[in-house]
Amino acid sequence: MEYRFDDKHSFMEKLEEVFKSGVKPNDVKMVLPHPDHDIEHLVEEYTPASKLKFFTLAGGLTGCFTGFAFPSFTVLDWPLITGGKPLLSWPAWVVIAFELTILLGALASFTGMLFLSKLPRFSKMLSPDEYGNQYVLITDE
Repeated sequence: MEYRFDDKHSFMEKLEEVFKSGVKPNDVKMVLPHPDHDIEHLVEEYTPASKLKFFTLAGGLTGCFTGFAFPSFTVLDWPLITGGKPLLSWPAWVVIAFELTILLGALASFTGMLFLSKLPRFSKMLSPDEYGNQYVLITDE
């Protein structure tokens, strides 16, 4: 069903009514004449929490584990005994583990963002419909 409005207030009332009836924000298509923060905040209220944090956590934990595992395996494979220091000197690898945690966490976040938002979808970027200065709400009711 397609609803067209000339003013933002009536559009927001209908949008809230649609969300309260149980329609998810992903099932609604909105065409706006310009970006609007009030509408964005209304949609955020009915949007479930993102799963992106799990991608970031997995990437960060992988980076931290890798930051300690690579130097450990390297030292055990090519032992170089100098000055009576222990082979597995963990404090020296904290910097490596920290940097890899940040790097892999950021890369996993970026990959997760692309995956969860189903990007790139080039066919959905341009709308062939032209609505002018109207607020349009399209649902599958």
